[in-house]
Amino acid sequence: MAESDTCDPGGVADPSRIERIGPGDLTELVSDVGPAPLHVGAVIFLAGGVEPDPVALQAALTERLTGIRRLRQCLSEPALGLGRPYWLDDEHFDVDAHLSQVRCPVPGSRDAAMALAVDALTRPLPRSRPLWRAILVTDIADPHGNTALVMVMHHVLADGIGGLAVLAHLVDGADVSDELGRSIPPDRHRACPKPRTRELLADNVIERLRSLRRVPQSVAGLPAAWAELGRGTGGRAPRCSFNAPTGVRRAVGTVEVDLDATRVEGRRWGATVNDVLLVATSSALAGILRTRGESPSELVISVPVSARGANTDGELGNQVGVMPVRVPLAGTPAQRLVSVSRSTRAQKSNVRGRSAALLGPLFRALAAIRIFRWFVDRQHLVNSFLSNLPGPSSPLRVAGARVTAIVPLIVNTGNVGVAFVALSYADTLTVTIIVDPDLVPEVRELTEALHEQFQAITVGGTSAQ
Repeated sequence: MAESDTCDPGGVADPSRIERIGPGDLTELVSDVGPAPLHVGAVIFLAGGVEPDPVALQAALTERLTGIRRLRQCLSEPALGLGRPYWLDDEHFDVDAHLSQVRCPVPGSRDAAMALAVDALTRPLPRSRPLWRAILVTDIADPHGNTALVMVMHHVLADGIGGLAVLAHLVDGADVSDELGRSIPPDRHRACPKPRTRELLADNVIERLRSLRRVPQSVAGLPAAWAELGRGTGGRAPRCSFNAPTGVRRAVGTVEVDLDATRVEGRRWGATVNDVLLVATSSALAGILRTRGESPSELVISVPVSARGANTDGELGNQVGVMPVRVPLAGTPAQRLVSVSRSTRAQKSNVRGRSAALLGPLFRALAAIRIFRWFVDRQHLVNSFLSNLPGPSSPLRVAGARVTAIVPLIVNTGNVGVAFVALSYADTLTVTIIVDPDLVPEVRELTEALHEQFQAITVGGTSAQ
């Protein structure tokens, strides 16, 4: 849905347009039941010929962030019978309540900056305000850059692709006439009035009628949805000690690899970058499990599948399904790449993300009867999560400062103690490992193991054992 302003400069609302959250957004909202909030984010490291000017950076970010209309909106919960929650302009929006500037904590290293980012990621966002926060971190002693922007959003606001759409609005040279609203100067923002009860009721009735008309299409898509979920093959995921109810704490490690080398080695065996990621991450997990005395023959890693078309890449919200992949742990990397690529090709359909039509209603039903957290804390369907986001292919700048690295962040939930998220930027693929350190204290060992697996695949060759 387009996100241009629906009020004229005098603040008059268009009563025919109520911005409901979509079914995927609702699934993310009701899934936020764990100790750690369901947030997504990124750390954008900045550098220049000289140290970036924090004042200029903050001024540019203030203008660009406030120009995105969704970031000036709260989520409003209507009364029973009036439909899904909807986005409402915050009449008292104050960017200073969301954007702050801090010096990097001692010792001023990249690890210290990442620890600050994890703290920002795991602190709840007040539901009474727009669901995001940003922190400009200065005085970082790291070759990647001495300044970083930490951006955190609630998952209901955006999936990974939607988060990249926000990033696209923060960089220099962005098109200001697109759908997220930067064509509206900050001093002309006007909050639309809250819709009346009868407007919400009428809108809900219309939406339900539209849903009924979509039933035949949804039924026709069920075979593709079942295929994306692997047609139930293999049953439960193997038992392993990584799967236990997670707590509130999180820790991260990062690995950077050459994107072209990863892509070339994957193509050598008919595999994608995502397939290479599946093999590398599962091998790293298996190595840690062996030190714990566990030797599963395979692991099941759940991969999000975007349901977006080319005309929706620049929108916020959630349009995604999932694809659980059974990754074998025996054999050479080449053999495992061939096996994984064969499995993922079989599970993919011409229309991606169909599995949301099956899982979304199930998750929302479990949440409605208040057993969703019980379910995810005890599920035996997947061992880990892996998200892979196609980031910008060309170098970027923010207020003249060069973007040297982008580190993606997610929060692993339920009983999944380890998750991975990868993002490509220019010629680098950055993989972030997110763990509950009370379940998986081996974050450093896991990071080293993942680095070694990528080395074995892209440098040592896939004939390596």
